[in-house]
Amino acid sequence: MQQLFNLRTHRAPLAAVCLALLAVRAQAQPLADFGAETPSSDTRQIAHWVLASDDHHGHPFAIVDKKAARLFVFGANGRLLGATPALLGQTPGDQGLNDMEGRTPAQLLPAERTTPAGRFASEPGHNVQGEAVVWFSYEAALAIHRLRPAPAQERRPQRLMSDTPDDNRISLGCVIVGPGFYDAIVAPVLGRQRGVVYVLPETRPVQSLFAQARQLAMLGR
Repeated sequence: MQQLFNLRTHRAPLAAVCLALLAVRAQAQPLADFGAETPSSDTRQIAHWVLASDDHHGHPFAIVDKKAARLFVFGANGRLLGATPALLGQTPGDQGLNDMEGRTPAQLLPAERTTPAGRFASEPGHNVQGEAVVWFSYEAALAIHRLRPAPAQERRPQRLMSDTPDDNRISLGCVIVGPGFYDAIVAPVLGRQRGVVYVLPETRPVQSLFAQARQLAMLGR
């Protein structure tokens, strides 16, 4: 009876200790800071995982949520610096071309005009017109860049400003954002140093990015 009394007496303090330990553990786990932004659960999961695993290796990083057609740009500490609608590859899908050798972007077939999912090491550079861009797959000629002039029937500015992501699929595969956002956020964060771009999949679970990241880490990339 005495033992039962002691167990009942100390049950509440023991539960409190367990909760305290869980709280300490949660505080020790680095979390991305989205501020007032409300991202999708996939975006939030990837951002928290990037910090917890240090997969970005102390570099700034970006997340492209294709389902929501949004780009999120983070500092190396995981604080969100800005989020914006983005135009993406014309054709939904997660596979892309490995390289563009002997071809120009205009020669891509409609089925090839995708924004591939994956983890990409980004670097600042310039396209063939000399415009500053952030390459996330130089071999496949894929970059984050400003909205630029296009045929009027494509209605790219209107698509970018619409309230729905359903009409944001129009590019050849690049991630296109408004000039103001590019100049204020992308250029000073990813346009001056190397970073990491995570393009979330839309045809497979978001956790597939974890396996890819582990493979790249084994290769030292």
